[in-house]
Amino acid sequence: MRKPARSGSRSTAKTRGLEFMPSRAALGRARVLVVGDVMLDRYLFGEVSRISPEAPVPVVNVVRQEERPGGAANVARNAAALGAQVSLLSVIGDDEAGNRLRKLIVNEGIDASLWKDRSLETTRKVRVVGRQQQLLRIDFEQSPSQEVLMKKLGVYRKLLNKCDVVILSDYGKGGLAHIAQMIDMARLYSKRIFVDPKGHDYSRYSSANVMTPNRSELRDVVGQWSSEAELKQRAEKLRKDLDLDALLVTRSEEGMTLFDDDGAHHEAARAREVYDVSGAGDTVIATLAVMIACGRSLREAMRAANHAAGIVVGKLGTAVATLEELVGSMQAEQ
Repeated sequence: MRKPARSGSRSTAKTRGLEFMPSRAALGRARVLVVGDVMLDRYLFGEVSRISPEAPVPVVNVVRQEERPGGAANVARNAAALGAQVSLLSVIGDDEAGNRLRKLIVNEGIDASLWKDRSLETTRKVRVVGRQQQLLRIDFEQSPSQEVLMKKLGVYRKLLNKCDVVILSDYGKGGLAHIAQMIDMARLYSKRIFVDPKGHDYSRYSSANVMTPNRSELRDVVGQWSSEAELKQRAEKLRKDLDLDALLVTRSEEGMTLFDDDGAHHEAARAREVYDVSGAGDTVIATLAVMIACGRSLREAMRAANHAAGIVVGKLGTAVATLEELVGSMQAEQ
């Protein structure tokens, strides 16, 4: 079966304003399925006033703790913050962190299908923050069993019937070991497929519609480039090799560039102040997918995603850009 029709650009005056932004009702009808590696992000905020007598490291007196959904759960959380109907499929451990993560996800209004793997410890990232700066991150992670992942494919097939677009959020934790099969299945159901990649082997993402690597991830796969022309050449080769409709490269302070059949289109960075870039890629792919689910073009969706990214990097830790914040940012540009 053929892939869904490509979402090209529309060169109209409307894309200069806010006319292309979907209504709240349209956003509420958008159905997004997110599949990937979820994790629990814990933040320990404290005060730093002295150096430890045991070693040359700062002593942090913890005064506050926060927990937030991370990884693919943060992608789902960002899509939900824009008003979309969101389903999330992933694997967690049968432990306190997994139970806590499930509650946080459900509280965000997300329909969560979280399979428990008794042999798995739920992925956790613990960040120690002092004076608004991250001092240390501690990771706890394991890969889920193949048996659990195979069972997840059956649930995935059923969820495909209930969505407009699919986001496959790969954090390299093992939850997307069968991603090639997932892409094939989504194509059979004529769903648009968005992939946030990880690692050096991008061949397993072949035939997705849109892939969103960041600058560093792309360099690891296609090599260094010395000019915009060389970047375009390398990006186009990768896009054609993988049979992608589009490649959206997020480039930190350089903004982001979309490569599709119409060529290359660049959006400058929108952030005025950058506190934390963690989770910005989650916001980009979530916003992009929601906009496409509402019938917007890739370039319109990219513009909205760029504004959303500018909002979240101005916040500490994994965060979301709400619909109100997104509209406000775009209005301020006029």
